[in-house]
Amino acid sequence: MKQSKDFFWPSYVDLMTALFLTMLVLFVLSYKLFQDKQQGLVTANAQLKVQLKEKKKIDEIKQALKRLENPKYFIYNKDFKRYELSFDVIFDPSSPVLKEAYKPKLIQAGRFLVSQLSSLNERDNIQYLVVIEGRTARYATRQADGTYSYNSPQNYDGPATRQLSYLRALAVYQLWREAGIVFPAPRYEVVPAGSGFGGVNRYRDAQEELNKRFIIQIQPKIGSLDAAVLPAR
Repeated sequence: MKQSKDFFWPSYVDLMTALFLTMLVLFVLSYKLFQDKQQGLVTANAQLKVQLKEKKKIDEIKQALKRLENPKYFIYNKDFKRYELSFDVIFDPSSPVLKEAYKPKLIQAGRFLVSQLSSLNERDNIQYLVVIEGRTARYATRQADGTYSYNSPQNYDGPATRQLSYLRALAVYQLWREAGIVFPAPRYEVVPAGSGFGGVNRYRDAQEELNKRFIIQIQPKIGSLDAAVLPAR
């Protein structure tokens, strides 16, 4: 009986020690998991605050851009989700020359655009990129079934096409500068560009000729804010 008791207590101590070590390991593991989860929540909370701040800034910009909704100059295109000039500014085929008939109203629209962009909050330290993007129309052939084909070799988007679209953008830029329409630096940087047959939200098929135009894009240069697109019709 005594020998049995002599074996019991060492075994009991070993068992308790093993249980203690097991509980200690579980405690350390649980604490580590808790710390990781807490850190994850802190990170997620910080990201949420940044996203909320960005959303607030996006809402402010969208609200300010709503001031462009003047039927005399700009209208909102729900299909392309962008603002467009309310009047046509179309170039002749293969020509970068602005027609005289378009210039007076285009100058008025430029002055209106500058005045409305000036309403954006200057305290946010956000700079904006104003891109005047020229475009060209592709050669579309209507098929017997009513669809349109773009298989013409003339639709090669090469240097000549890019140059033509760039010159169309440059024509608008020079017209505004000659009229004294200046987007104040460093808050605004104006860049003429040409996308040739490219660019998003192009007119297609029966409306392909409407791509002989330029568009204006206003984009924040700081932060991951959504772009506000202001194309010209």
